Amino acid sequence: MPLKAYGVLIGRAVGTRREGEADTPHYQIHLTDDHGTHYRASVNVKSQEKPSDLLYLVSEDFWHPVTARLEGLADGWNTLPPGPGGPNLDFIRGNLFDHALMRALPPEVSGPDNDLADLLDHYVRRAVDDASARLYVFGERWGPETNVPDKVFGFLPGNGVHDVHMNQGNSSRFARDDGVWQDGGLLIHFPAQSRWVGVFLAFQSQQWHTDDVTGHVLVPAGGTVPEPAGGPVRIVAALVNPVGPDPEPENATLINVSPGPVALAGWRLVDRLGHACPLPQGALAAGACLTVALTGGAQLGNHGGEITLLDAEGLKVHGVSYTAAQAAREGWTVVF
Repeated sequence: MPLKAYGVLIGRAVGTRREGEADTPHYQIHLTDDHGTHYRASVNVKSQEKPSDLLYLVSEDFWHPVTARLEGLADGWNTLPPGPGGPNLDFIRGNLFDHALMRALPPEVSGPDNDLADLLDHYVRRAVDDASARLYVFGERWGPETNVPDKVFGFLPGNGVHDVHMNQGNSSRFARDDGVWQDGGLLIHFPAQSRWVGVFLAFQSQQWHTDDVTGHVLVPAGGTVPEPAGGPVRIVAALVNPVGPDPEPENATLINVSPGPVALAGWRLVDRLGHACPLPQGALAAGACLTVALTGGAQLGNHGGEITLLDAEGLKVHGVSYTAAQAAREGWTVVF
């Protein structure tokens, strides 16, 4: 079953605490909101399963339509309804980053800049030192715990957010937490620099092809699971904002990067809301490009969006995203 109370906590970071390497340590962040409410964000830095080192990816200049979807949310806790319509994170369907770029880091090692706690410290301490910076912590809420002080920072009542990591594709031991559009993550906004930093974490035991309804591990017929980053066909461009009134003739351009032809029967392009456009029948030759006119209700909004390529088994082959700024120029093709 999915997380019980998924959402995003928005607030100012006012303190941090590192935990040792023993047990299942966390990196703890103390936050406050505009109303004076205190929270603790508990960020995993070690897995209970082997391999225990977490995978991480940091985007120091994060550009994605999700940041625009966060506009208008109030400081403090914001419950997010399930589904793709809002600012929910989904590491697979949201095309937030290329997971092949994730790397493993140990939770705590002596010396500077060589473990996951060091990495989190680098970015969160910058936010602590900048009164205008805001943290957006995605995950599951706990509390408020009446008459129970926070066990780390001591404020009352205890209150906060955890599961600040990928929350789908879990092993059978943790499959109860699986769901779609409920991944955790940490976004840091530095307004003075007009910069967003994205920090994304996953366990090495998690899988990257999951069911669109349950978030459980999806194994195709034959048991082989291709890696999205190594897919033979990529989305390289899209005409998001054609000249003329709605409905506009939008399209996406694909390229076969593999050394052989790829049969496209049953393949489809999918927008953020899950509307699918089937690809033409036939094979795409090695090195060849194909421009697909979007049909079937699939739409590329001018305020930012995502485009995902699925194969005949429904497995993700590639995905891209674009912002409102990229879509602003009418008639121009966005290149990824």
